[in-house]
Amino acid sequence: MLRLSVGPYKTNSYVLLCGQTRSLAVDPGGDAATLLSAVAGTELAAILLTHGHSDHTRALVELHRATGAPIGVHPRDAHMLPIAPQWLFEDGEDLRLARCHLRIHHLPGHSPGSVAFEVLPDLWLVGDTLFPGGPGHTDSPDQFAQLIQTLWQRVFVLPPETRLFPGHGAPTTVGREAEPFHAFLQRGWAEDAYGDVRWDTRPGDLSNGKPSDSQTRVCADGVGHG
Repeated sequence: MLRLSVGPYKTNSYVLLCGQTRSLAVDPGGDAATLLSAVAGTELAAILLTHGHSDHTRALVELHRATGAPIGVHPRDAHMLPIAPQWLFEDGEDLRLARCHLRIHHLPGHSPGSVAFEVLPDLWLVGDTLFPGGPGHTDSPDQFAQLIQTLWQRVFVLPPETRLFPGHGAPTTVGREAEPFHAFLQRGWAEDAYGDVRWDTRPGDLSNGKPSDSQTRVCADGVGHG
């Protein structure tokens, strides 16, 4: 698997080689020439999107037109794309292509249709759902609460050695993120917190980007309560 940092937001695009003659591309966030060079000599079988935000699709049209590869995305993010997708994901769907076997997991929160691709049992491509040190960006308190619940129920139940490859920045593991994540849950967070949050954020540190005196959500059972 190749990890390429592309575009103005240094989006992580991934290329998976499925045997010697076929490949998959995930999140073509820019620099189409770089991505085309990475798949040269193979048939690009599909272009897969962890979500529909533009920093993950800047090279989508050019890559699709150059290769004819079908585009796949979760239906709840399909309207965000600059071109119509040919394939709409279902939660739990399996993709088998030569030596590649991926399972699709719906992880709403950062966007309604965010997904992760389970490349191996211990290797997930998680898009912008999780970064080293914190969750992905959210645009409302409801989105933030949904993302925290998604992480608790679907990501932090994985074995600690599971490697998580995000949409920006360096890879991390479930084990590395689990302790600060659970400490964050125990501390709780401001009712109206959202945006760019880190696990070391404390109640009152972030509420709509500003210090807050609002009520704190405390998650003794691990679920964000609103």
